[in-house]
Amino acid sequence: MPNRRFAAGEVVMGRWPGSVLYYEVQITSYNDLTHFYTVQYKDGTELELRESDIRSVSSFKPRKSNSSSSSPSRRSGSRSRSRSPGRSAKGKRRSSSQSRESRDEKKKTIRETNLTLLKLNENNTSRYNGEPDSTERNDTSYKILQKVESELEIGHVLDQYTLHPRRQKKKEEIFLEQRVFETAKTTEKVSTQTKELEFGGRIGAFCMIFFLPATVFYLLLKCKQEDPSVMNFPPLPAFDSLWETRVFGVFLLWFFLQALFSLLPVGKVVEGMPLLNGRRLQYRINGFYAFVLTAAAVGNSLYFEIELHYLYDHFLQFAVSAALFSVLLSIYLCARSLKAPKEELSPGGNSGNFVYDFFIGRELNPRIGNFDLKYFCELRPGLIGWVFINLAMLLAEMKVQDRNEPSLSMILVNSFQLLYVVDALWNEEAILTTMDITHDGFGFMLAFGDLVWIPFVYSLQAFYLVNHPSEISWPIASAIIILNIFGYYIFRGANSQKNAFRRNPNNPKLAHLKSIPTAAGKSLLVTGWWGLVRHPNYLGDIIMALAWSLPCGFNHILPYFYMIYFTCLLIHREARDEHQCKKKYGLAWERYCQRVPYRIFPYIY
Repeated sequence: MPNRRFAAGEVVMGRWPGSVLYYEVQITSYNDLTHFYTVQYKDGTELELRESDIRSVSSFKPRKSNSSSSSPSRRSGSRSRSRSPGRSAKGKRRSSSQSRESRDEKKKTIRETNLTLLKLNENNTSRYNGEPDSTERNDTSYKILQKVESELEIGHVLDQYTLHPRRQKKKEEIFLEQRVFETAKTTEKVSTQTKELEFGGRIGAFCMIFFLPATVFYLLLKCKQEDPSVMNFPPLPAFDSLWETRVFGVFLLWFFLQALFSLLPVGKVVEGMPLLNGRRLQYRINGFYAFVLTAAAVGNSLYFEIELHYLYDHFLQFAVSAALFSVLLSIYLCARSLKAPKEELSPGGNSGNFVYDFFIGRELNPRIGNFDLKYFCELRPGLIGWVFINLAMLLAEMKVQDRNEPSLSMILVNSFQLLYVVDALWNEEAILTTMDITHDGFGFMLAFGDLVWIPFVYSLQAFYLVNHPSEISWPIASAIIILNIFGYYIFRGANSQKNAFRRNPNNPKLAHLKSIPTAAGKSLLVTGWWGLVRHPNYLGDIIMALAWSLPCGFNHILPYFYMIYFTCLLIHREARDEHQCKKKYGLAWERYCQRVPYRIFPYIY
């Protein structure tokens, strides 16, 4: 095992990736496994460097003069100058103002270059205040541009910290332009390999593949028990009772019907976020139209007396069918990702470990022609299915409990969750900037989550009320309605404010908001909803989840599983966002945290 040459906290000179330039950095940590040093630049940028790219400060000695007389190699490398006395004399008469104009021209060249660079490397995995944001400039390319421009301002630093002097001084623009592209290319190659693993790494991903389906089936079995207490473990059903070919056929019919609706030439076509190769994929925004068509089809089925009670009677079998389909889909996605180009792999699911990548997903945007599999599964089969599962449970409640009308609790649950789904479909375009689309690959985690977890776990309150009636009075119902409206108000207000600021930070309607600029070329809101807590949209989500559970009463904790799970999930996401934002924004994020100390819950957390 090689010995460490540099200690944590030591100030050294680190080579900027893809260039021959060295900058003063501080060692923050050392990885004994990969033998990489983590260093921090003065602007807060953190990178991992090999030991060969790090030198001691004492090894850099500034040159005494930059004149041609002190550098014979430069004279021999600039033959055109030595044969042109006129040009030499003209160079001596150049004024300081002309030099400034030359530097301005160089910076203009670099800025023009940066426009192309942003198209090649725009990062789509961050939003304002820790949320994925599609319109912000790539922080790496921005910092590269900052360093290049600073070098133009103090040109002698280039010669002072360059190991290989440039020989063609009159082509500085070409040299710098090429170096920016080489650095971006190097950064792009490095970014395709996943280094930080989530969910407990490889072992955690392996366990989650089995834990998630087991949790779904446990919850569904508990809801059918007369006593769904935690300590009353449900009996395991017979294996042959879990499968019915007809049920699987109905699920396939639902899936491909939604796929057909998504391909209809209705709704506008928008471009997604720029990929690493500069491409922008196109998406048709017609989720709300698909919902309306589905509602018409279901209404027509009810008119012809096709009972949705069948869904309640075979609910567990439908869950098994959806789980099997999600596994088959995940295997297909994993197999096709082996042939996908490196630039089409997700930054979070390309670790090199088969199990982890199968769980997270290797390919970022798997498509069959123009049909985007991940985008389709995010909103269509599971989310729309959630609404109609709730409707089936409402009708089942009336039949099982011999009611002429549904209970007030069931009406509240159906109404609250219908509002949530319609809001998501109406604002469908906003999903293109989320981490699920821009960062996470499409693997078992999203496939199972979209097709099984959302429709069968999110509808847990309605399924619970079928066999466990909960009668509430109108005053209590009014209080729950006010609570849900309050949560939705925070949720929608925070997201709308963020989206408006993302599209146009100079919007006159946002002139009253204050923000903190960052080295990444964007700003962090410190007033408004985002000045209350760092993730106000998460706060609204949790309040709404509580309102969905309260109509079920307090006899058992089972209806509150969704709220508990969702709170834990959002806290996990918040912790992940905190880590990424701190690493990305450096000192600016620390200043932001000082201004906004609470993460999700004001004065609590």
